[in-house]
Amino acid sequence: MSEVAPRARGARFILTCLGVGLLAGLLSGLFGVGGGTVIVPLLVLILAFDQRLASGTSLAAIVPTATVGVISYGVQGEVAWIPALILAAGAVVGAQIGTWLLARLSQTVLRWSFVGFLAVVIVTLFIVIPSRDAGLELTWLSGISLIVLGLITGILSGLLGVGGGIVVVPALMILFGTSDLIAKGTSLLMMIPTAISGTIGNFRRHNVDLPAALLVGVAACTTTALGAWLAALLQPGVANALFAVFLVVIAVQMAMKALRSRRG
Repeated sequence: MSEVAPRARGARFILTCLGVGLLAGLLSGLFGVGGGTVIVPLLVLILAFDQRLASGTSLAAIVPTATVGVISYGVQGEVAWIPALILAAGAVVGAQIGTWLLARLSQTVLRWSFVGFLAVVIVTLFIVIPSRDAGLELTWLSGISLIVLGLITGILSGLLGVGGGIVVVPALMILFGTSDLIAKGTSLLMMIPTAISGTIGNFRRHNVDLPAALLVGVAACTTTALGAWLAALLQPGVANALFAVFLVVIAVQMAMKALRSRRG
């Protein structure tokens, strides 16, 4: 069982959790991601959480954050409800496959492959600019494709610990022709059942710091709606460019992990 040192439970602990939550919530609403790419490294760097505890705490904080995000996008009619549930079902199964493969595949190769995938996505985001009028029509073909996308997302989540939004948002825009707002709202809805399922498992394994998760989650809820509002104000091309910058940061983080593991 991992625990944060008692000395970290004072004002610095509280203020850090609140600050991390405010930033994570803003990015969650703006890009349709869970915010774990911000929460995990900051908890590790500033509060000395170990990686596993930081990941579990982040996943718990994502539940209220994504819920507020879904409400914010939902009132604008920017959530594809049934496709999101299909994605979530595939992601839950995929996550189990990913965790099973975790001990059987090279993490270094996987990380570099994912960096390559992100590089392709980043370039494509400047080429494919989605229309704000484009929806997500549910047909037999798109339904099967959503299941496959959910499975792939879940597998990558289990293998690399990446959030689903990093994969789902660009995939819905580029492969399904969905508007950027619907892609983000749908991504956030997909995360909720996945995060709840993962949090239950992490709680049983003592991999969640509940006070930290509560502080981060509550703070994130206050800025998620702001992020969603800003996303609606931005032109699709500008939104894509900002999302590409965000993915560059993720790709750099993943590349650094791959380099460190190789040296180790």
